[in-house]
Amino acid sequence: MKEKILIVDDQFGIRILLNEVLQKEGYQTYQAANGVQALELVKKHPPDLVLLDMKIPGMDGIEILKRMKVIDPDIRVIIMTAYGELDMIQEAMDLGALTHFAKPFDIDDIRAAVKKYSQTVSKD
Repeated sequence: MKEKILIVDDQFGIRILLNEVLQKEGYQTYQAANGVQALELVKKHPPDLVLLDMKIPGMDGIEILKRMKVIDPDIRVIIMTAYGELDMIQEAMDLGALTHFAKPFDIDDIRAAVKKYSQTVSKD
């Protein structure tokens, strides 16, 4: 079964890039341009991993992350930020984000992190 990856970013180009790269890697991908879409997708198609941009107009990444954790406390999230948003990165990590990437990111680093964190964790 393919792992499901949710890509949440208001920048169309970044969503398309990540979507193409991750589909080529064999993942089933979903895209959201804002928090409302992201939360709907989390409810309808619970993802194995979320790539979440922190700077999204309307509902920022921290608020989206908090609401995702209400829907699924075990949801796995990798955050993406611009350089210099250290307070936001720390808050996201405190809320349970797995790791973060600064934009512009190296696509190979993202690919490796997705592979590492999307694997379904066996519960022994």
